[in-house]
Amino acid sequence: MKMKKIFRILLVMTLIGIMTLTGCGGAKDNKSANSDGKTAEKEEDKTNSEEKGTTESAKKIVVFQSKVEITDQLKALAQEYKAETGVEVEVWNTTGDDYLQQLKIKLGNNQGPTVFSLAPGSESNELSAYLADLSDLSFVGDIAENMADVKEGKVTGIPYTVEGFGVVYNKGLIDASKVTDFASFETMLKEQKDAGINGFSLSSESYFLIGHILNTPFALQGDPGAYVEQLIKGEVTLEKTPEFVEFAKFMEAIRENTNNPLEVKYDKETGDFAMGKSASIHQGNWCYGMFADYDVNFEMGMMPLPILGNDKIAVSVPTCWYVNSQATDAEIQAGKDFIEWLYTSETGKKYLMEEFGFIPVVANMKNEKLDPLSQAVAEYTNGGKTIPWPMNSYWPAGIVDVYLVPVAQEFFTTNMTGTELLQALNEAFVEAGK
Repeated sequence: MKMKKIFRILLVMTLIGIMTLTGCGGAKDNKSANSDGKTAEKEEDKTNSEEKGTTESAKKIVVFQSKVEITDQLKALAQEYKAETGVEVEVWNTTGDDYLQQLKIKLGNNQGPTVFSLAPGSESNELSAYLADLSDLSFVGDIAENMADVKEGKVTGIPYTVEGFGVVYNKGLIDASKVTDFASFETMLKEQKDAGINGFSLSSESYFLIGHILNTPFALQGDPGAYVEQLIKGEVTLEKTPEFVEFAKFMEAIRENTNNPLEVKYDKETGDFAMGKSASIHQGNWCYGMFADYDVNFEMGMMPLPILGNDKIAVSVPTCWYVNSQATDAEIQAGKDFIEWLYTSETGKKYLMEEFGFIPVVANMKNEKLDPLSQAVAEYTNGGKTIPWPMNSYWPAGIVDVYLVPVAQEFFTTNMTGTELLQALNEAFVEAGK
């Protein structure tokens, strides 16, 4: 009986304790509710303030971008920016090949940069949740028509430049007027090979291996966007499309008559061209900066990849600057300040035009010192001799690195036929588009 009494006492004490704790919680909740949520609002405001910072500009930003050709120049610009504004700019390096994957990981882990680059189109669409509104930058109204990346009426991406790519060639070794179709292209390859010169070169990096050269047959379609959609749905096939059938012939001729691109890195591709070891390379005007360390003693130009007699080069806005919308308010403002300075200050414009070698995309900018390849892009553009870059706008995001490169690598290491190449590429688009 004594034990039962003790048990009842303990039970009552426990119940009283529970009621007391519940009452305290209820009183706290009631107090919060009776104060019209002011207490909760203060806590939320405090949290938001801690997470987002103030609207004042931060004293340091991080820039991460994909153009390896301007990395050194960008680091030099960062020093000048700090000297002029007091804001430190940390430039992250990348190899270029896995830039997008690196960026996704960093953004997903809340460790993303303040300012970063993307290809407008499928890449920027995929990461749209991370793109701040840049519409209030002072020069936005001066950007050339249709060059800024606009989403839901807001400018989110500021274009670097326009760029063009095709066949960069040595005028002392190739007469471009005589390379106008597959037959003449193949003849050129064989003649150069007989002379001990590599007639044409790709390189092992993903876009330089397959992305850029595969863009051309897509760009030659009447409606590239619609064609990609039909391809993914299985309504059309590459092996039954004339431009791709001929593209496969070009690839077979390249494999048969030139150095294996899987054994060639970007710096070797451009270096061999600069030293006259290669007569042509499939590149864009961006590669001209790679020749700075060489004593180039020949004139160069850019000509189309003449699939079915194509006489145009691919020209587009390849890359835009973006500001990380998930950064703090202070960092977002600092990122916007950096881009504002880059496009409006004398130092910033000097770097864009002279150090980076960009073709102007803003009305008040001029580049009086365009290199030969950029001049060629400008001339093709002014002459209306351009085709678009469907690879940026319509291809599934990430398809080049994940799906297309393995196909190209197999093609250049086996006896895969041109038809089998097209079938494998076809399957890659279907799979990537799921």
